[in-house]
Amino acid sequence: MGQAGSTLFQTATVLKRAALWLAVLAPFFYLTYGGANWLASQRAHVPNIAFAWESAIPFLAWTIIPYWSINLFYALCLFINTTPRDVDRLARRYLTIQMIAIVCFIAFPLEAIFVRPATSGLPGFMFAVLGGFDKPFNQAPSLHVALLVVIWDHLRGRLPRRARLLWHVWCFLIGASVLTTWQHHVMDIPTGMLLGLFAVWLFPCDAASPLANFTVSGDPKSRRLGICYLGGAAAFLGLAALCTPLSPAALLLLWPAVALAIVAVGYFGAGPQIFLKRADGRAALASRWLLAPYRLGAIINVWLWTRKMPASVVIADGVHLGRFPRRREADRFATVIDMTGELQRPSGTLARWCSFPALDLTGLDKIQARAAADVIEAARHQGPVLVCCALGFQRSACVIVSWLVISRRCENPAEALQLIERAGRRVYLPVESIHAAKEGVQ
Repeated sequence: MGQAGSTLFQTATVLKRAALWLAVLAPFFYLTYGGANWLASQRAHVPNIAFAWESAIPFLAWTIIPYWSINLFYALCLFINTTPRDVDRLARRYLTIQMIAIVCFIAFPLEAIFVRPATSGLPGFMFAVLGGFDKPFNQAPSLHVALLVVIWDHLRGRLPRRARLLWHVWCFLIGASVLTTWQHHVMDIPTGMLLGLFAVWLFPCDAASPLANFTVSGDPKSRRLGICYLGGAAAFLGLAALCTPLSPAALLLLWPAVALAIVAVGYFGAGPQIFLKRADGRAALASRWLLAPYRLGAIINVWLWTRKMPASVVIADGVHLGRFPRRREADRFATVIDMTGELQRPSGTLARWCSFPALDLTGLDKIQARAAADVIEAARHQGPVLVCCALGFQRSACVIVSWLVISRRCENPAEALQLIERAGRRVYLPVESIHAAKEGVQ
C-alpha cells in the first residue's frame, strides 16, 4: 500500500472510530443527563447556590447561539483527529466528564433561580428547544464549561496560527454565555473548569495517563505521606461542604482538595507522572492549572526554608548544588539538572534544562540517580551546572553524592556528604537515598 493509500485508510479508520464513539456518547449523554434532571425534579426541595449580585448579570438572548454551538463542536472534534488513538483519548475525556458530572448532579442537585424573559425569533426558537430537555437543575459543575475546556484544548493546537485568536474569542463567548443565557450561576463555572481540567489531565495528549502504571507503593514513608495529603484533601472538602451554604465562594476549596488528592495518589503509587512534567522542565497545561494550589504551597515552602540561605553552592569542578532557581539565577548556568516533579522551569530561562521528576521527601531509585549523575559529568564540560530540587536538601543532594562517588571524586557516600557540608550546604539524606547513591555506582 502506497503512502496515499495508507493515508486514506488511516482517515477512514479515524472517521469510523469517531462515528462509533458518537453513536455511544450522544445517547449516553441525553439518557444520563435527562435521568439526573428527572431525579432532581422528584425532590421536595432542591437548593441553589448563587451570589446576591448575580441578579445584575444581563440576559443577552443572542448568546444562545454560541451557547448552542458547543453541540456542533462536541461532535466535530471527534472527527478532527489524525489517529484512532486521538479519537479514543477525546472520547474518554468526554466520558469522564459526563460520569463525574452526573454523579454530582444526582448526589448534590442544584437549581437555577433565574426566570428567563420571553424571547422571539431565532433565539426564542433555540431557547424553546433547549427548554425541552434542559431543566433548571444540575448546576455545579457546569457540564457545558467542562466540555468547553476539553474542546478548547483539543482544537487550539490543531488550528492554523491565524485562526487561534478567533477560536479563543469564540470559546470565551461560549463560556460567558452560560451566564448571559441565565443557564448557570457564577460558581458553576470554576467547578466546571476544574472538572474539564481533570479530564484533560487524566488523558493527556503527549503522554500516557498519569494513572496508567499505578502500582501500590511498597515504601512505608511514601504511603504515610500519601495519607497526609489525603487528609489535607479531606479537610478542604469538608470545609467546602461546611461553608458553601454560608457563601458560594467556598466551592473554590474544591480546587486545593482535588490537587492534594492527586498528589496523594502520586505517593500511593502513581509516582511523579502525576505532574506531567517533560524532560525540558515544562509541565502540561492541565497539570499546571489543576495542581496550582499544591505548587503554590511548594513555592511558599521553598521561600520559608531557604530565604536566609545562598541559592546554591559550588561542590566541585563547576558543579553547584542548590534550591530551585528563579529565572535570573538559572541563567547563570549552562545546564540545570532539575530533580523536582512539582515545580516548572522559569519562563524565559536560557539555560539548558534536564528534568528528572521525583516526588518530594522520597528516595530516588538507583537508575534515576545514575542517569542524572551521568548527565552532570557530560554537562560540566559545557559550562557551570546547577543540580537542584525544591530546597536543595535531599533529591538533588542524592544526585550530587552519586556523581561524586561514580566519578571517583569521593570514595563513598559518607565522604561525599562531608564534601557537600564543607561547601556550605547542610543536606538531609534519608537512608534510602544513600542506598540509591551506593547502588548507582554498581
